[in-house]
Amino acid sequence: MDSQGVSQYYADGPPTVVPLPIKSHFEALTDRQKLYAHNISRAAFLGTRIVLRQVSPESEAIFDFIIALQQAYHGKWSELQHDAGTSEQALREFLEYATQFLGNLGNYKGFGDSKFIPRCSPDTIEAFASAVPKAKEALEASKVSVAAFYATTDEPAKMHLGFPDKGHLSAYYPHSPDITQDEIEHISAFIAEKKLLPENTRLKKTKEGNFQLLIASGLSRPPPEGGDAGPDTVFDLNGKLQGKKLELVYGDHIEELAKIALHIKKAGLNAANDTQKQMMDEYAKSFGSGSLNAFKKSQELWVKDIGPFVEANIGFIETYRDPANVRAEWEGLVAMVNKERTQAFQKLVDAAPSMIPKLPWGKDFEKDTFSAPDFTSLEVLTFNGSGIPAGINIPNYDDIRQAIGFKNVSLGNVLSAKAPNEPIPFIRSEDLELYQSNRDQAFEVQVGIHELLGHGTGKLLQETSRGKYNFDPSSPPVSPITNKPITTYYKPGQTWSSVFGGISASYEECRAECVAMALSCDFDILHIFGFGDGTVNVNNKAGDVLYAGYLSMARAGIAAVEFWDPKSRKWGQAHMQARFSILKTFLEAGDGFTILDYSKDDLSDLTVKLDKEKILTVGRKAVEEYLRKLHIFKCTADYEAGKKLYDEMTDVDEWWAGKVRPEVLRRKTARKVFVQANTYEKDGKVELKEYEATCEGMIQSWSEHGVYPQGVVGI
Repeated sequence: MDSQGVSQYYADGPPTVVPLPIKSHFEALTDRQKLYAHNISRAAFLGTRIVLRQVSPESEAIFDFIIALQQAYHGKWSELQHDAGTSEQALREFLEYATQFLGNLGNYKGFGDSKFIPRCSPDTIEAFASAVPKAKEALEASKVSVAAFYATTDEPAKMHLGFPDKGHLSAYYPHSPDITQDEIEHISAFIAEKKLLPENTRLKKTKEGNFQLLIASGLSRPPPEGGDAGPDTVFDLNGKLQGKKLELVYGDHIEELAKIALHIKKAGLNAANDTQKQMMDEYAKSFGSGSLNAFKKSQELWVKDIGPFVEANIGFIETYRDPANVRAEWEGLVAMVNKERTQAFQKLVDAAPSMIPKLPWGKDFEKDTFSAPDFTSLEVLTFNGSGIPAGINIPNYDDIRQAIGFKNVSLGNVLSAKAPNEPIPFIRSEDLELYQSNRDQAFEVQVGIHELLGHGTGKLLQETSRGKYNFDPSSPPVSPITNKPITTYYKPGQTWSSVFGGISASYEECRAECVAMALSCDFDILHIFGFGDGTVNVNNKAGDVLYAGYLSMARAGIAAVEFWDPKSRKWGQAHMQARFSILKTFLEAGDGFTILDYSKDDLSDLTVKLDKEKILTVGRKAVEEYLRKLHIFKCTADYEAGKKLYDEMTDVDEWWAGKVRPEVLRRKTARKVFVQANTYEKDGKVELKEYEATCEGMIQSWSEHGVYPQGVVGI
């Protein structure tokens, strides 16, 4: 990798640091509610080291290094600069790196899965290590060299997360450089047969060629009654791995999870109702014993906990960063309900039964009844993980979603967070004022529809158990794609993610985004959000919000190619891969609906030109045709057709790779990182502390989150 190649991995300079204000909402809680929120927040932050270990082998040591510097000098960074003999610029570049590191909880982007490296030289890191012995010890104790901060120039594929046998890095498969994708997928199928869920596991291949499934738990052995797979902990593998063994090893992240379970129990003492208390009990059981069956029970109870003042969800939730898309990253959410904004989302929930039939598929491919979920607008106190989304639709377990339901949440103070004077590339000057005035409202509409009617719709046609189906196999539904009866469906034990594998996360995000693009054209929905009166008119406020939403998606589709790696020809971010395919749908719609406009050979004046008057006709039709295919292939477990379609729509040709991507990299903007508050308990009362939205404020906040260096986790 040459110097030009290395430069694309530099940390943002400067990063976009924004506050996550919460004080007014937190102070409105009762003392009991504050204690409930505080203890779950503590539990969420105590999972920090779990996330770091899931990212890369060096991330935990780099975290300890940063925090040791902060604590040694109490945030007086100029004194460290003086003692270390470095320049002011070198210090600033290190602080910018540290801020991006903490905002992503690791040295790979939470949104993009590519490594980022300091702009300052290795000499700066060495000088800081020499000035602070504990910082140096943090690296030495983990056998992490200063080189680990920087680019793996001799192994460029390791600059991206992915399957180890493809040359990439994945800490979900620790100390297993020769484990293969086939072996990972074979063991996934094997443990599924044993009714053992994978979300809280990592997989290790031993020198002898056997395998260890590392189960996250606060205990080093299974409970006396046995784990989720029963009393056995060693299994003989079959098929391609005949003759090899799989051992279940309990106690991954044991120190953290034992203390997390303790705080969850403390939260339970301050629960608002029996449902919350039972939910905390199941969380504690799951984190203590490693049982994902207990975790699923917690999620069932979470769905049933309707309209709480304090909303919280915690555990191994999203599988985006595991290349096999089955192992989940730790995350913890604690938030307060924004009642005013929640009213708009509740109106959307109420309208959902009348909106779902407007989607481009028949009743055979939709749930028999729409189970109205809890849909709230939240103000985030704590979100610990590799990044903060704008909205969430969980749980991710299809059986719970189908039988009990799900929840949608929109994260209000995340949606509204912005830095002053943010550049907005690829928008025409004549569209800029309208776009800036309406993009936040458009994004709220998009997130609301995406979460509720995107992720919340669709019926997986399946043989639920041997000989039992949720459709009539003697007269199967007719596919609107082929106009013939369907021939594929989910077999017993199969799930959406097990069938669609590595493409499932991005494919589903694309389906949900397409639902948002299609239904945002409905002026009744725009009226629900407070825009217009329901009358179709692209030239009023509602039309402006609609136009801003389509412009935003098109702009995101251009920016998406930053997250495509030309070396591996691999997408590194599920949502951006989806948005690229939707832009291609706009461009291929024809009739001049969307055009990439430029006059210079280097594309330095590239903008997106989108015909507002054709959104309701040409644009919506193209989106719905694409959406129909995505949806039907998902519902019918037609992986072959779904993969062929999605590969075609997300293919990056030479023009995009060689012309557009360099310009996108030149004009890319730093992704936001959020400075979060801390809570402290004293004499039964909880106090809140907020921090400045600066690099220094970000580092200080993390040094006070209660996750200390050298493996000592504070309570």
